[in-house]
Amino acid sequence: MAKIYDIDDTIAAISTSLGESGIGIVRLSGKDAFSIAGKIFFSKDGKKCSDHKTHTLHYGWVKDGNKIVDEVLLALMRAPRTFTKEDVVEINCHGGFVAMRDVLELVLKNGCRLAEAGEFTKRAFLNGRIDLAQAEAILDIIKAKTDLALDISLEQLKGNLSLKIEGIREVLLGVLTNLEANIDFPEEDIKNADLDKFCQDLKTINDSLNNILSSSRSGKLLREGIKVVICGKPNVGKSSLLNALLKQERSIVTAVAGTTRDTIEEIIDIQGIPVRIVDTAGILRPRDVVEKKAIERSKKYIESADLVLALFDTSKKITIEDKELIRKLKGKTALAVLNKIDIKTKIEKEYINKYFKHIVEISAKKMKNIVSLEDWIVNLAYKGQIQFKEPPLVSNQRHIELLKKSEKLIAASVNSLDNKLSLEFVTQDIKEALECLDIILGKVFSEELLDKIFSEFCIGK
Repeated sequence: MAKIYDIDDTIAAISTSLGESGIGIVRLSGKDAFSIAGKIFFSKDGKKCSDHKTHTLHYGWVKDGNKIVDEVLLALMRAPRTFTKEDVVEINCHGGFVAMRDVLELVLKNGCRLAEAGEFTKRAFLNGRIDLAQAEAILDIIKAKTDLALDISLEQLKGNLSLKIEGIREVLLGVLTNLEANIDFPEEDIKNADLDKFCQDLKTINDSLNNILSSSRSGKLLREGIKVVICGKPNVGKSSLLNALLKQERSIVTAVAGTTRDTIEEIIDIQGIPVRIVDTAGILRPRDVVEKKAIERSKKYIESADLVLALFDTSKKITIEDKELIRKLKGKTALAVLNKIDIKTKIEKEYINKYFKHIVEISAKKMKNIVSLEDWIVNLAYKGQIQFKEPPLVSNQRHIELLKKSEKLIAASVNSLDNKLSLEFVTQDIKEALECLDIILGKVFSEELLDKIFSEFCIGK
């Protein structure tokens, strides 16, 4: 049975990564944060926590009885001007695991409860500091892998998406109010001009939803990225290509075929897209059990890839292994990469042209045409839509699905008005569309939804 926690509890958690660092932060939030901190913090100036002004920083020691636990800086922030809109204390201690652990254990012993995953942000939402879309943006900021992905999340945290949705809600509510008034007082017929205006308002709303959704694929791509798998027979330069894209030596590069005996993964930023790039073991007959498992894993990566970079050695003619690779890529989105163009060409290009729509020639060793290859990856990812006039408003799949549903419901309400159907049909569709928008903002929510969203956060956030 799940534990039921009281939102009035004072909570605490480590809010920085565990490990060795200059500073580690133990955060407290709740009505007793100041009094609990006062039991363990001893300021150099001798003042109590309750005597200090809000949003001030104080030097002193955390003590367990007479034992000094750590030398710290204490940040005191009084409600409501805090992240959670509650009293917040942040103990800036030394960033070692033992120091942070001991400080956390001490505040728990003195009356705090250990925070659940995402509970600080959840309280910020429940206390009205941010809406649910903004709360989810915080997680996206933490997980952002590129500058563009970070920009999208920051725009959402600023409330740009929420403002757009609030504007749509206001118009929808106005239309709904007028239509329901006519249903309640049928003797006062709605004029045709008014019906035309309501219909036009709904069409304008649908256009707004379409505009938001039009950039959703780009937003989702920037948020989640793509998986790109490099494959090819042994010694065609897969590891060299990975190193060229990384612009550093990550994979061992030798003249010995089959050096890479397992997959190697890295996340790189290619023109703003987070690309999880995988260097696979060569497709060949295994010489041992290790190579057999490596090849099996390579095949699985190829099957799940968003884009496959099929690498060929231009200094050699097409081999049986090359043909086998081409056969395995049937139905996949693949880019033929002809490597080693710095050496005399022997490969039969006409054979490659028969099986691949997209071909790029490079020299991974000499870093030739690597930028062109990156352009190809981006173009194939966006299907030609590379540039943004402004950051996409929406990237979260939950938001996208709710916006799509709302759009369909508004379209249905317009169709009902056009066909002179009963106003009850129109208002029902509008109500359901409003509910979709309210769920995005968190005006309507269930505990199950909140648990699902905030469980993805770390405990200290």
